[in-house]
Amino acid sequence: MIFYPGGEHLASWRLPGAQPERYLDVGYYRDFARTAERGGFATLFIADELYVWDRYRSGIDHVVNIRTEPFTLLGALSQVTEQIGLAATVSTTYNEPYHVARKLASLDFLSSGRAGWNVVTSASDEEAWNFGRDANLDHTVRYRRAQEFIDVVEGLWDSWDDDAFRYDKESGYFADASKLHRLDHRGEFFTVRGPLNIARPPQGRPVLFQAGASEAGRALAGATAEAVFTLDPGGHKAAQALYDDYKARARANGRDPDHLKVLPALSPIIGETTKQAEEYLDLVEELTPDRLSLDWLSHYLQFDVSSHPMDEVFQPDLSAPTNQVQSVHAQIKRLVGVGRFTLRQINRAMLRSRFLVGTPDTIADFIEKRFTGGAADGFMLAFSSIPVGVEQFVELVVPELKKRGVYTGEYRGTTHRENLGLPVPRSRYG
Repeated sequence: MIFYPGGEHLASWRLPGAQPERYLDVGYYRDFARTAERGGFATLFIADELYVWDRYRSGIDHVVNIRTEPFTLLGALSQVTEQIGLAATVSTTYNEPYHVARKLASLDFLSSGRAGWNVVTSASDEEAWNFGRDANLDHTVRYRRAQEFIDVVEGLWDSWDDDAFRYDKESGYFADASKLHRLDHRGEFFTVRGPLNIARPPQGRPVLFQAGASEAGRALAGATAEAVFTLDPGGHKAAQALYDDYKARARANGRDPDHLKVLPALSPIIGETTKQAEEYLDLVEELTPDRLSLDWLSHYLQFDVSSHPMDEVFQPDLSAPTNQVQSVHAQIKRLVGVGRFTLRQINRAMLRSRFLVGTPDTIADFIEKRFTGGAADGFMLAFSSIPVGVEQFVELVVPELKKRGVYTGEYRGTTHRENLGLPVPRSRYG
């Protein structure tokens, strides 16, 4: 996964080996993609946002605010990779289904069946301000819109039967009109006639990822997602319970639970010794300005904490519902609720909760336990530093996982679906 182009932290761009001057250079991402493919990664996933985080001065002074449009980039990477899946975030709040269906189908053709879509609903008012709104849609409305959006996109992907195109030069028939289907969708949010002006994608439908952790998010995943990104809920038993919850939701929707892959987030920091890895995490903390940490908390709590001293106890009332990313808000709320912590301690705990610090052996231990212990079907790797963290994982952890027999590092097929162990969906038209 790439969220911040330099790694999974606001200050990753400052770390040794980071290359912020290359964040708009296709070669930077080509190198990253080829390293991930060499490690046998199933998916290269590029997250996206539709705004600059300029609500706070620190968001301009200290945070990476530039990134390429992901589908343009993935189209380029499809030509310099061979097997790795290529997925990106697309917001269902600030896009239209026809555009998204066409882009994803195009990427699936350009990559010979390796496209994927991470469905998000967008949580920040900054995005709303770029699309003619004073504030973001309410959380429940966003998820109703997302459900309808996905249904429309999937319907558009089924516009043409797989054998609709004849390409018969002698008769002059390019396509069989009886194998074309007009969607004629009219719903709460969208009116879309169709059909889509591109053939049915090679995979039938690109793979659907999702990351919602709220009740509405879990419900959407159970109904539609084929892979879901999760945060660590706190310990192995809690991870097993979360895993079981997603599988049960798929089953309740009449789906095969094996066709919803649960992928916990894992951000490894690797050292030759544990002490060396911990010192690296200390460096990440040292490179993060206090003001940036305060503004980051303010963003997710939806009220300004900057006037509160960093080293005094912070215990606000967090019982009100939030329209922000609920999984992050819940983590902060959990910390504040279990003791008397200062803002500095909360920031420190949030930082350290995001990373797994250890040696190649101990990181492989963690992965093996979660994978074999019914808590994960795989992992969403979000590295502390790019390209350094990716190269370390491929060179040091992948061989250890192979040795243990929990990971082959080999691709199972040529398409994204084959490599994730997912079936090709049938068209809704039979």
